[in-house]
Amino acid sequence: MRILVTGGAGFIGSHLTERLLGEGHRVRVLDNLSTGKRENLPSHPGLEFVEGDIRAQDDAMEAVSGIDAVYHLAAVASVQASVDDPRGTHESNFVGTLNLLEAARRHRVQRFLYASSAAVYGDNADLPVGEEATTKPLSPYAADKLAGEHYLDFYGRKFGLAGTAFRFFNIYGPRQDPSSPYSGVISIFVDRMRQGRPVTIYGDGRQTRDFVYVGDLAELLASALMSEEAVGQVLNVGRGVECSLLELVAELEKLGGRSIERQHEAARTGDIRHSRARVARLRQVFGRVPQTPIGAGLARLLGHEDAA
Repeated sequence: MRILVTGGAGFIGSHLTERLLGEGHRVRVLDNLSTGKRENLPSHPGLEFVEGDIRAQDDAMEAVSGIDAVYHLAAVASVQASVDDPRGTHESNFVGTLNLLEAARRHRVQRFLYASSAAVYGDNADLPVGEEATTKPLSPYAADKLAGEHYLDFYGRKFGLAGTAFRFFNIYGPRQDPSSPYSGVISIFVDRMRQGRPVTIYGDGRQTRDFVYVGDLAELLASALMSEEAVGQVLNVGRGVECSLLELVAELEKLGGRSIERQHEAARTGDIRHSRARVARLRQVFGRVPQTPIGAGLARLLGHEDAA
């Protein structure tokens, strides 16, 4: 198939692109390189790279031309950035999504796979949280992601666009840039550990996350392309396992063979307290869920960094 991956030069997008190319697909990557890196992508005859911006209607329309399926991953992937600049992140995370949906409609795209976020649930105390749970966005980022889900559903019902929305929990792994303001906590903690610097924990460190290794995510997303059962679904992508930030630091200390100093600061606006996915629907659709335990995933990440 001919596939467009928006944000394909970024952390998750580059892993997905590699997976799709390995399965024999032709892949076009659209990325404005604001956080993505061209060097994240392999040299491959089936890969076409386009530098462009989903906020621009013409860029979106041209990128979707001749495409069978769209994986929409491009976004300002930061709660804090959305709080600091809600208008700017809205242009990327909502307007950009609408531009792509409209381009997909006009070009008669077969499949549209959308990267949403577990942030749409807010601070839901009823864990594990399932897809049917009440959504309570606590940030502009979460509100835009949820709005994108609703528009994808509308384009499916009104125009027959075969869409799937994936609510990502906390993804980690190689190529997650620790210097980026949008980085995940694991990449930042690993970088601080390597430099012998303290890690900053916002709050008491007992807040929990459901961490998913990026290789598991890329495999699952690639398999969704041909899944008829996934069409029209909203799916959590998690392991269904909680890990606190204090437990994460302890695991890094064990793997790295050194102690890590912790510095605590006030909790941040929009951050949720606990997170754990209910993954029954994901297992029903795909017959499996992400399997890599946090210790094994961190070991892979540390091994990759050592080899780099």
